[in-house]
Amino acid sequence: MSTEGGEYDFDYLVIGAGSGGIASARRAATYGAKVGVVEKARLGGTCVNVGCVPKKVMWNAASIAETVHDMKHYGFSGEGGVEFDWSEIKKSRDAYILRLNGIYERNMANSGVESILGTASLAGGNSVKVVPDDGGEEKIFTAKNILIAVGGYPTFPDGEGIRENSMSSDGFFEMETLPKKAVVVGAGYIAVELAGVLQALGTDVSLVVRKEKALREFDEMLADTLDAEMQRQGIHICRNTEGVKSIAKDDGGLKTVTLNNGEVIDGVDVVIMATGRGPLVDPLNLPAANVSQKESGHIITDEYSQTSANGIFALGDVCGNVELTPMAIAAGRRLSDRLFGGPEYKDAKVSYDNVPTVVFSHPPIGTIGLTEAQAIGKYGEDNVKIYRSKFANLYYGPWQVDPDDKPKTAMKLICAGDEELVVGLHVIGMGSDEMLQGFGIAMKMGATKADFDSCIAIHPTASEEFVTMFPWGLSKQESGALNSPLNGAAPTEPKVAVKN
Repeated sequence: MSTEGGEYDFDYLVIGAGSGGIASARRAATYGAKVGVVEKARLGGTCVNVGCVPKKVMWNAASIAETVHDMKHYGFSGEGGVEFDWSEIKKSRDAYILRLNGIYERNMANSGVESILGTASLAGGNSVKVVPDDGGEEKIFTAKNILIAVGGYPTFPDGEGIRENSMSSDGFFEMETLPKKAVVVGAGYIAVELAGVLQALGTDVSLVVRKEKALREFDEMLADTLDAEMQRQGIHICRNTEGVKSIAKDDGGLKTVTLNNGEVIDGVDVVIMATGRGPLVDPLNLPAANVSQKESGHIITDEYSQTSANGIFALGDVCGNVELTPMAIAAGRRLSDRLFGGPEYKDAKVSYDNVPTVVFSHPPIGTIGLTEAQAIGKYGEDNVKIYRSKFANLYYGPWQVDPDDKPKTAMKLICAGDEELVVGLHVIGMGSDEMLQGFGIAMKMGATKADFDSCIAIHPTASEEFVTMFPWGLSKQESGALNSPLNGAAPTEPKVAVKN
């Protein structure tokens, strides 16, 4: 596939060395394409450096703190003697991220992908200009195919002293000490994740939301259950604020946060703005190549990641369509399959439907498919059936406290049609993050409620609730599977030649 000695410097030039860009670049290289990747910062993008990975490390630390707090219910003592050192986990976490940066670098080199350091912009046609960050001479590279996978950046709202006296979610990972008092501003998953981590580790946390509650775009059960749990944990939720009006800092470095509804929060060590992210398009000079954008700045693409400019593609957060790392990785690989994999992959693409998502709040959330409101809006209330379950995880069984004070797990199965096709699955509670993947596979394969009921429960687990939802076994006996598992059917056999 390579154009070595041809009219282009590269068959494929990728702008952005995040997870999606690198995945696409390495996949293209396996087909023999000559590939280059341009990046101005650390390899791995948002996810590896200031996103999923370091966030999960801190979520783990917070979960350990919660376990220490819970240990008395299992006969352990000594909680008062356990100390937490923020600087120690930061040092270990940063070393881990640095190691991952090195792994990405080695993987690209081993795949034969050329790494180009600098800031890239489109120079018209099939050309990309790269300006080295070290002040070196700019270069022009040509490529038959160009992929834009630059991701996004955290945005700040307008307001007096806001940008000067607050940090973004990226800045959270630069903090050298655990703050005594923090304000987290935002109603999305990043805001509730950071608020949960800080609270569990001992910070006095206020969560500022513009409207009534956080995660308003999620299923109502998830938002309401998390709201109640955050309050139970001691997070103060400032509601219907319409956001932050101003932030002032005194001589001692403490901040006073004034909200648009008149509420004031003072004596604050850290203010974290998690109010949204924008596409990192400004350096790209998109008009030079006639690449169309939405009003939000996101790049417009079709289902094959093709932009309005021939030979220029885009995927990931810069497009604003399912902004998740695994989504970008899958889209990147499928794009390379289509561009370089030969005729069998000429229609290769990914689906942006039924994408499983986890929010690492405390407790965690797992969700896939339609919310209850979306399902009713799409199919009509008479064609939708909802199954629910709410319970205290067995983990809390030995706790000698009022049952109402035990953290709850809540589940919802949303089915549509006479066959009760599962179109939405939502769970919040201990272990939600690890149970969702398998149910995601089932939904992608078109599972019905009868299919769920046909799977014998694993006991005692929380996930068994999804295959024992009342009433169990009474749904129409119709399977979404190619080979039905209903009524004690034999398992599907692989298509292999059996030796006699």
